[in-house]
Amino acid sequence: MANELELKAVVADPARLRAALSRSGGTARFRGLLRDWRLDREGALLALDQVLRVRRWIPEGGRERAEIAWKGPTTVSPDGMKQREEIEFAVEDGAGAVKLFEALGYRLSQAIDRFVEVYDLAGAQVRLEWYPRMDVLVEIEGDVAGIESAIRALDIPRGQCLAEALPWFAQRFEERTGQRALLAEVELAGAPPTWARA
Repeated sequence: MANELELKAVVADPARLRAALSRSGGTARFRGLLRDWRLDREGALLALDQVLRVRRWIPEGGRERAEIAWKGPTTVSPDGMKQREEIEFAVEDGAGAVKLFEALGYRLSQAIDRFVEVYDLAGAQVRLEWYPRMDVLVEIEGDVAGIESAIRALDIPRGQCLAEALPWFAQRFEERTGQRALLAEVELAGAPPTWARA
């Protein structure tokens, strides 16, 4: 079972972050849509702070792939990073996996859609994330040394890199802007998502 470490930060200027990735030798790995289906049985997993997720990676001009993941309760590591146990593996058919879980009594509890760019940098994975309506975020995942190296290479103030989960960032967006954060594309009701400007 893997132990996932990550930090997130709001990105005011994605073009500036892309330039820092290029200067620092970041290697582009993926660009496209990332669609998550979180599944639960009447809130049983939510009550335990666990996640069961089917994720679809839909690249620009490439073949879609899917993953199933279970994530354990969120903690904060001694280094101040968000930490969770994680089991994750690839599957051929994401929609088929959802049907299997539905047969076992799980139902869709949340859909999260975003446009992402994924890079390898300094021993970490850096993911720029555009949501249907919310701030652009960067997620940096890896071991402690890799995460800290990537933060320095990207010239992000360390205090802005937080061990908070997505709902926290959505709430801060709403408080700051007075708009409702939208995490699922269907909630836009035909309006263009923020990634239309990516």
